[in-house]
Amino acid sequence: MSLAALWIFAAWVTVRDGLNLAWVTVYNSNVAQPSETLLLELQKERRLSVSRVVNPALVPSADLAAQRSRTDAAANEFRRLTRTDIMRFAATDGLQRRIDRTTRQLDQLNSARNVVDARQVDRNRVAGAYNDSIDALFQTYYALATLDDDEIAKDTRTLISLNWARELISREDALLTGIIGAGRFGQAEVAQFIQLVGAERNVMDLAQADLEEPLPDVRRRLKNSAALVRLHDLEDMVAEQGRPGLRVPVSGEQWQSTTSAALAQLHDVVSGAGTTMIDRAAPVAAGVIIRLVLAGVLGLVAVIASVILSITTARALVRQLEKLREAALELANERLPGVVARLAQGEKVDVHAEVPPLNFGPDVIGQVGAAFNTVQETAIRTAVEEAQLRQSIRDILLSLARRTQSLVHRQLTLLDVMERRESDPAELKDLFRIDHLATRMRRNAENLIVLSGASPARAWRRSVPMVDVVRGALAEVEDYTRVTVLPMGQTALNGRAVGDVIHLLAELIENAVSFSPPYTMVQVGGQVVASGYALEIEDRGLGMSPDDLESANQRIADPPEFNLSSTARLGLYVVSRLAERHGIRVSLKASPYGGTTAVVLLPRELVMENGDEQPEQETRPRLDRRERGAREIALVGAPDADPLPVQEVVPVPRAAETPRPEPAAGPEPPAASFTPSGLPFRVPQASLAPALAEEPTGGTEPEDEEDRSPEDIRKIMGSFQSGTRRGRSEAAKLLGEGEDNL
Repeated sequence: MSLAALWIFAAWVTVRDGLNLAWVTVYNSNVAQPSETLLLELQKERRLSVSRVVNPALVPSADLAAQRSRTDAAANEFRRLTRTDIMRFAATDGLQRRIDRTTRQLDQLNSARNVVDARQVDRNRVAGAYNDSIDALFQTYYALATLDDDEIAKDTRTLISLNWARELISREDALLTGIIGAGRFGQAEVAQFIQLVGAERNVMDLAQADLEEPLPDVRRRLKNSAALVRLHDLEDMVAEQGRPGLRVPVSGEQWQSTTSAALAQLHDVVSGAGTTMIDRAAPVAAGVIIRLVLAGVLGLVAVIASVILSITTARALVRQLEKLREAALELANERLPGVVARLAQGEKVDVHAEVPPLNFGPDVIGQVGAAFNTVQETAIRTAVEEAQLRQSIRDILLSLARRTQSLVHRQLTLLDVMERRESDPAELKDLFRIDHLATRMRRNAENLIVLSGASPARAWRRSVPMVDVVRGALAEVEDYTRVTVLPMGQTALNGRAVGDVIHLLAELIENAVSFSPPYTMVQVGGQVVASGYALEIEDRGLGMSPDDLESANQRIADPPEFNLSSTARLGLYVVSRLAERHGIRVSLKASPYGGTTAVVLLPRELVMENGDEQPEQETRPRLDRRERGAREIALVGAPDADPLPVQEVVPVPRAAETPRPEPAAGPEPPAASFTPSGLPFRVPQASLAPALAEEPTGGTEPEDEEDRSPEDIRKIMGSFQSGTRRGRSEAAKLLGEGEDNL
């Protein structure tokens, strides 16, 4: 584009020079020649009109009318030629304005002629009317002298000066003819004549000086002209002898013959010089044509060759850049995601094997390719290092969580022994509180295990009633007394999902209790739905905005990759991971009471309806210590209350029991053949012979309680109490010895 623009500029400059020379011919034929004829006719009519105003007898009306006709014909020809299409195209704006001004002045000649015919003005005003039209013509001449060729423009101005000197002589002729017709000089006419003579001689001298170099022959003709010498002699005589009120020292015939000869000679000189100037423009035009050919044709060939070379080079560069772009897109869209996915699966990645070098040659594109090789190698190495760092962090979290979980488990075991040994209600209440805190600590440890990508160790082989699952979650919540559990129905949860569902519900219930006023209650209810079992946790808090609800649901449905910067709302992250393992859908919505409702939808394969696959009474999982501790706190009472005798403790109904992660005897195949992490389930006693796997059935049925007397029941409870105390003491001793050994 730059070369094309340069070629267009050079071609236009050359063409413009050629057009300027071509315009010389157009200006000469359409402006100069018709205006020259018009100028002569206007000068003649001006002389006759002035004489007619002074003395009608000097100029017959027929002669004046004939002259006016010749002037009108010349004016019409001037109008026709200056309005042609070629002239309008060639004329500049300034030249066109001056031509229009000349045309308007010519249109005003009719009013001047009427005044002459009526003899209502003096001869000076009549001459002034014609002078205005002639001045407009000369302004048009000066507009022609603005061509780009300096020599031609200078010669044109010189010819205009000669023509102007001729006009000044004609004005002298008109002025003196009027004075001669009047018989004597007017008051200011002598000074006016002298001014015209001085102006004419000054213009003539300047024009002759300019003609010395380009047209020396013309200058010699003017300098040696006898007609001009006689005219100058008469001008000197009139200027010396002329006085206001006196007669002119020359006769009319003498003056007219002298001026006519001088005007004719000047006309011939100007016409001949104009023809010479046109002839001089011909070789210049030929040179312009040659430059046009060189600048146009050869320049165009150079531009085309440059364009072809540029396109060829650009295509080669584009092909290399396309290869580089494809390599970059492949790295961004395929290699890096593939490497990251493989690293997430624990595979080993060889950085050099994953980054084949790009070879684009030794040029600049090749250097860019080499730089890109370094960039992609650094990117993949960084991805590997970051994946290794994340895996290390997960391993650290898992290690810390497992250690904490082991310590908490040991702590809970010790608390269990202490609770069984303690009989003081006040001390027992504090122990139960510590037991509750330890249970919550275990949930936090399990949170770390979930964040590390592993699974908690708690699991059940048998299905558990849904109400026991909910109560197990309540046992892991600090302010569990503010939670109301609605009827759950005769529905049980598959044992493999019990631990994760308890943890998931505990996180949601903890949030509901924490973000609602302390005087409000949180309701937990559940019911069977078409796609499974739905649990609803509803609080009466301030609620969440629609944007926050949408963001939270998005995090639960599509949990992002965990990193150290994702510290906000870790509970939702844990909920999303736990729900993802079992295909559980969790969603948050606005509550009609102003709070937030969490809906947990358990899939149908995890739910047993109408008590199906419920454990038998004798094989039901034992109570968790936490729930048992909370129950005993409620039964024993506050520290300041009177302790109740242990033998008067009444068993709590089965609906208050909570599952404990200790399997009962007897095998039960799981509902699914694989764990959420992809490992096969281990079924105890699945490989034993049928005879060995059968559980003994004799002697296990308890006697009918209705056949026992009160004395028998008292003896049984006393034996149970003494055995319990003895067992607690022995367990405490064993635990103390074990700790000493550690």
